[in-house]
Amino acid sequence: MLRAMLQVPRGHLFLGAEIDPATKERLPDRVFLDSSRLTTHGVVVGMTGSGKTGLGVVLLEEALLSDVPTLILDPKGDMGNLLLHFPELSPESFRPWIDEDAARRDGMDPDAAAQKVAESWKQGLESWDIRPGRIRAMDNSAVFSIFTPGSSAGAPLSILGSPVSSTSRDVESVRDEIEAFVSSLLRLASIEADPLSSPEHVLLATLLENAWRDGRTLDVGALVLELLDPPLRRVGVFEVDAFYPKKEREKLARRLNTLLASPSFASWLEGPPLDIGALLYTPEGKPRASILYLAHLSDDERQFVVTLVLSKLVTWMRGQPGTSNLRALVYMDEVFGYAPPTASPPSKKPILTLLKQARAFGVGLVLATQNPVDLDYKAMSNAGTWLVGRLQTERDKERIVEGLRSAGGGIDVAELSARIGALDKRQYVLHQTGEPLRLLTTRWAMSYLRGPLTRDDVRRLSDGTTGIAPPAPAPTSTAAAPAPATPVSGAWQPPAPPPATEVVSGAWQPPAPPAPGSYADPGAPWLSTVGGVPGGRVLAPAAVFRVGLVFDEARADLRHEEELEAVLFPLGDSFDTSRLTLVDYDDRDFRPEPPAGTVFAQSAAPILDAKYFDALSKALMEHLYRTRTVTIFANKELGLYSRPGEDLGAFQARAQQAADERANQDAAKLRDKYASRIDKLRDQIQTAQQKAADARFAASQRSRQATASGVGELVGLLVGGRSSAKNLARMAVRGSGSSKDQRRAEVADQRANDKLTELAALEAELRTELEQIGEAARRRAQAIETLDVKLERDDIQLRASRLAWLPAG
Repeated sequence: MLRAMLQVPRGHLFLGAEIDPATKERLPDRVFLDSSRLTTHGVVVGMTGSGKTGLGVVLLEEALLSDVPTLILDPKGDMGNLLLHFPELSPESFRPWIDEDAARRDGMDPDAAAQKVAESWKQGLESWDIRPGRIRAMDNSAVFSIFTPGSSAGAPLSILGSPVSSTSRDVESVRDEIEAFVSSLLRLASIEADPLSSPEHVLLATLLENAWRDGRTLDVGALVLELLDPPLRRVGVFEVDAFYPKKEREKLARRLNTLLASPSFASWLEGPPLDIGALLYTPEGKPRASILYLAHLSDDERQFVVTLVLSKLVTWMRGQPGTSNLRALVYMDEVFGYAPPTASPPSKKPILTLLKQARAFGVGLVLATQNPVDLDYKAMSNAGTWLVGRLQTERDKERIVEGLRSAGGGIDVAELSARIGALDKRQYVLHQTGEPLRLLTTRWAMSYLRGPLTRDDVRRLSDGTTGIAPPAPAPTSTAAAPAPATPVSGAWQPPAPPPATEVVSGAWQPPAPPAPGSYADPGAPWLSTVGGVPGGRVLAPAAVFRVGLVFDEARADLRHEEELEAVLFPLGDSFDTSRLTLVDYDDRDFRPEPPAGTVFAQSAAPILDAKYFDALSKALMEHLYRTRTVTIFANKELGLYSRPGEDLGAFQARAQQAADERANQDAAKLRDKYASRIDKLRDQIQTAQQKAADARFAASQRSRQATASGVGELVGLLVGGRSSAKNLARMAVRGSGSSKDQRRAEVADQRANDKLTELAALEAELRTELEQIGEAARRRAQAIETLDVKLERDDIQLRASRLAWLPAG
């Protein structure tokens, strides 16, 4: 009787079942892995023959059944087995994938071998309660594709089509992408370069970032051409030629061009551009299982692809909202050589970045390897899930034990070591941070584990289509489009021109101009401002006039001179102010020879006619006379005028300072005016206060004398002395003198108080007038207006005119 249908908890991955450590017998307890735990990443370790590939396929099958898209880096060619799933489990399904030579060596014909494999797979799946319906569910859950960068065996993918994610606004991510691309490209060319100190690396990275900031897509061919003629003038504080001399740039360009000119290199540019979002989801939002088959590539080429893919993955990841769920699973079947402990290949940086940052964005990274000694400790310490299978040497086991101890802490090292040492094929120790060790055997894979696929196998699995929508075509230029400048072996040269008198459709030879011909330097800072395309290879004609202007204003004591270049681009039948741009003159902006690899676009303007240029120059002079002004700031109350280039804030500060100085002078005069009156009042107050004090002192003295004398006389009267009438009169006179002194003190106090009141009123009056001076100063400082200084006709001088060629596309 068939057992019940397998039930897997939502959001969990069915890996297998636990086994008894002693008997190695399979137990009823199934092992489910919470998919969200993989946001802390995983490591799968096992020697050849341990069943590591089968475990990886099972892990990916379960992720797809949970609607989690997968991106699979397949350096060995094993992971294409994920596409060999056959819900019917019929011998006919397995027959094309039977190794006929191996079957004959086993004494079987291929049909019998297919029958045996089909029965084995059906029985194996049934032993795990897996029915054909689950295989169909996986098949319907995602779109399966095998991409073969650098080869036409599978679906094409343009690795070099877009070195930088042009839609990203994250500077840090873009710089990481650029660093990875440049490092990998130079490595392909057998050039060892440090991102911080090698001038070739720094210059290439600067060119890519410059294009990204300009909103331009710069493929590798255009990058090499820009290396010859950089569309920038400085790198850091050095001129380009001082930073990386032209001869060295030409040498590097030839070396890279030799790489690009290789016939086999064309396949790197085929297919849709590398887009992580498109590799993970269809345009309708359905998850994808995208396998990047890399077995056909050299070590350097694999390093190149892995680095670029993971760098773009970091950029895509940083553009996603945060989540605690598993949004996408990235699986790398063999990490050997990509994140070693003692070296820093280009791939190591994005791997470590993902291990440190991807959790917040719901991106899980699972790394598989045979050799644990090849994985950096930093990577090991960031992995929260470990699946450790049979290992080849004691050193490998010691390395794993040490790595798990550093990653999880608090682990029973003895138990872990013992369990790893006793493992059989398809048996694994599952270690998760904060959980006890579990011993498991992996379930039967729903996909047929045939072994590594060859390129012929990949061709049979793939119809050559990607299912990825091609990018929108670039907008066409208004100028006639020339043939593309394809890199060829050696240095680039402009295409051979037709005869000078012949005008042909598309590319053509520029005619002899009325003035010596010039070509815009790619580093001219105003190219994009006038409508040119920095780094473009299609040249279109422009009229350039060098003019000198003098602005005079006597009342402002102003004499301002300008030397400008008036660039009219693109050219039309007549002078058109909408196409005119004025830029500062710099003798480095034009040069006598065209940039390498350029072609010329035909123009409808009559550039062979000298009268045409004469009419343009006259129209320009009239336009400048009518419209060109220098605007300055004026404060007529203070008699101040700004200088050209002085901004409003600086002029306001200068006006405020002048107003404050004038206010200080006015305040000083006002204080002088009030000083004598204030000093007089203070003197009067002091005099009155002194008189009051003197009177009070006199009254006090009289009172004491009267008291002492009166006591003696009173005693005499009491004991019968002399006649008392006269003495009593004298005593009355002395008492009246003290009262007069008291009244004088009161009068003096009143006078002092009156003068104090008068002084307070005077000081309040002074404060009011000082405040009025301050308010007047503020108004005066703010009385700023603009003044347009116009040109006189004789203030305009045409110094040179030329037909010039600017990059238009």
